[in-house]
Amino acid sequence: MEKKKLSERDICTKYITPAILEAGWQQTQFREEVKLTDGRVMVRGKLAARIKNPDAKGGPKRADYVLYARPNVPIAIIEAKQNKFPVGQGMQQALSYAEMLDVPFSISSNGDGFLIHDRTGLTDPTERELSLEEFPRLDQLWPLYLQWKGLTTEDSIKLIEQPYYSDGTGMAPRYYQRVAINRTIEAIANGQDRILLVMATGTGKTYTAFQIIWRLWKAKKKKRILFLADRNILVDQTMQQDFSPFGEVMHKITNRQVKKNYEIYLCLYQAVTGKEEWKKIYRQFPEDFFDLVVIDECHRGSADEDSAWHEVLDYFKSATHLGLTATPRETKDVSNSRYFGDPIYTYSLKQGIQDGFLAPYKVIRIVSDKDAAGYTPEKGKVDKTGSEIPQREYNTKDFDRNMVLEKRTRFVARKVWEYLSQIDPYAKTIIFCEDQEHAERMRQELVKLIPEAASNRKYVMRITGDDTEGKAQLSYFIDNDEKFPVIATTSKLLTTGVDAKTCKLIVLDQNIFSMTEFKQILGRGTRLREDYNKLYFTIMDFKGATRLFADPDFDGEPVVIYEPKEDDPIVPPEDLATDETKDLGEPEPSPYDLERLEKEDDEPRQGRSKYYVDDVEVNDGVVQTRYLDADGKLITEDLRDYSRRKLKEEFGSLKDFLKRWNETDRKQKILQELEDQGIPIDLIKEAVPKSDDFDVFDLVAHIAFDQKPLTRQERADKVKKRNYFGKYGDQARAVLESLLDKYADHGIADIEDPKILELPPFDQYGTKTQIRRGIFGGPEKFTQALSELEQVLYQDESA
Repeated sequence: MEKKKLSERDICTKYITPAILEAGWQQTQFREEVKLTDGRVMVRGKLAARIKNPDAKGGPKRADYVLYARPNVPIAIIEAKQNKFPVGQGMQQALSYAEMLDVPFSISSNGDGFLIHDRTGLTDPTERELSLEEFPRLDQLWPLYLQWKGLTTEDSIKLIEQPYYSDGTGMAPRYYQRVAINRTIEAIANGQDRILLVMATGTGKTYTAFQIIWRLWKAKKKKRILFLADRNILVDQTMQQDFSPFGEVMHKITNRQVKKNYEIYLCLYQAVTGKEEWKKIYRQFPEDFFDLVVIDECHRGSADEDSAWHEVLDYFKSATHLGLTATPRETKDVSNSRYFGDPIYTYSLKQGIQDGFLAPYKVIRIVSDKDAAGYTPEKGKVDKTGSEIPQREYNTKDFDRNMVLEKRTRFVARKVWEYLSQIDPYAKTIIFCEDQEHAERMRQELVKLIPEAASNRKYVMRITGDDTEGKAQLSYFIDNDEKFPVIATTSKLLTTGVDAKTCKLIVLDQNIFSMTEFKQILGRGTRLREDYNKLYFTIMDFKGATRLFADPDFDGEPVVIYEPKEDDPIVPPEDLATDETKDLGEPEPSPYDLERLEKEDDEPRQGRSKYYVDDVEVNDGVVQTRYLDADGKLITEDLRDYSRRKLKEEFGSLKDFLKRWNETDRKQKILQELEDQGIPIDLIKEAVPKSDDFDVFDLVAHIAFDQKPLTRQERADKVKKRNYFGKYGDQARAVLESLLDKYADHGIADIEDPKILELPPFDQYGTKTQIRRGIFGGPEKFTQALSELEQVLYQDESA
């Protein structure tokens, strides 16, 4: 058979594998078709599905070959391509995978030979071509690897060769967990004594820590290990799940009792220290008793030099300190890097979502009229207890902290139930409130609204540090065999440590001033449970936290940001495309011992009065804009009037606007011009009810020039009725019809984006280049077809 007609798999079987074996590699030292990622979850309305096509953007990533110097030490990546391509065709892909796996050697082959890239910088040139007979041997690569990693002693080499724990089921660390584990082992082998790992919530920090400890313990590098956490639930969960293989050598420090005949110790900070001297039982251990101290959730104060917890780390200063956190950013409250140094590895929420290991999320922002404009009581007004209220403006930061508008609580509860009743009344939900008293008021309002909650006391539960009955329901809330509780109202108790994998809705009615706390709350929803149809989650934000703490570099962007206006549905419009609703299952049972629960910031606030007002109406926010006029005076103006005035300043007349719109090749230019003139598209949308249904063309024409708007779907339907696609071939027609559907769903900017052709459903027609050249005859002809489609979309109805 002609070599250039062979498939990629044939090239691997007939040429690459024999070359690897001829170079002395054993079958056990390389694997083929190694899955690296699962493929991103795409969300369209209520429907969500994983991208399974490896050739599609966001699809699962698989390396053709991974070569291992030791069972747990990958050393090289090989990407194979058909022989019709040059030998280096797969190099960029190989380099990408090599970076993901933290390996130094990237190799590309088409069956004629190899192109090898050496990231160590120890060979010259960095890239060179080799014949099939010159494939590198392990004894040529291994010394370069060790030098690259700085591993020069026999003990350090022996340490990194120590295998992972295996339970025989085939479960193995994911690629990023391997990198985190290996880098930590290498850092310890090189004598580093303070180490920081940053891994987003839901990515398996504790499992990663277990594998690190296991290898160090088995290699006898670290003989006694202390695992510190700040919540009892975290310690118990760790012992019962990830750390269970340690068995009888593992011990939890409780009841202020010190036992010195174990090797793996777990405890709360609070169990070994405190303000009183008698509580500092850690001093009963010799200072050099522990070789390794692992600090879970280390952002929660362990690295703060003023914290009592810091005393524990300072006392065991001869041990290696390994910090685990999901909070990467330095703030005045978080000082991870000041204590540990820069992280040796970071795996972000954004990357986890892109890889398909974590759930993407939507954001629904809701503003009441009192949050939008504030509330100022009239002079002499008393609250429901008879206390006179100080006259000043109360705003979002005050509500439920020192000013309780009871009808605002009812407003929030109504919006939450409105959403759940349309999406899934049994979707697990956590509502974060200002304090325990607020959580109780929220529970009461929900019970009044939800029919089943009136007869089933467990439908809505307050789970806070001061409520024994509520705390008893926590394990049921996260148990996959338990349908109830459905909704948990809380303040601080559920911000961390609660592994509610099927939580679908997180409600923020709490002022959040800490990036750390925000990320921990966000983490309650990031777990993916595909087997229970938990593929994404929603954040419903009543206090603007999602604006204040956006960290796109680490957290990525929501798949949807929806800001309903007065009389708008609470559910984003695309979510109403189907009435399919599926009951959700729950994660594996976790019978936690809740003997102690964190009370920090969960105690009733002392020294501050709360005023309770029950006669002030709270409704959807009045849509207004505020700006400074030429004299520097703050002006509040109806948003529609403001938008009309600004648009007329920009376009003059309807005729001028139509001319500009039709003559502009890319409508995105006009959107950018509006943005530059202080009229962003989001502002225009806010001025029109249900604006998400309309194209920006119709919004501008309607607001500025009183033209009747057409929805995007109506414009798309008119194009279809004109039989515009009849002049194209089958494939070209299919592509244009799909573009029209994309326009109807998302608008003109999306179909003008060149990347649109890389997404479903266009990937079924080939690559972007194949579509433009193969189906339309070249980029210019595709651009012309798209331009003609736009002309028909915006064709004058009188024409």
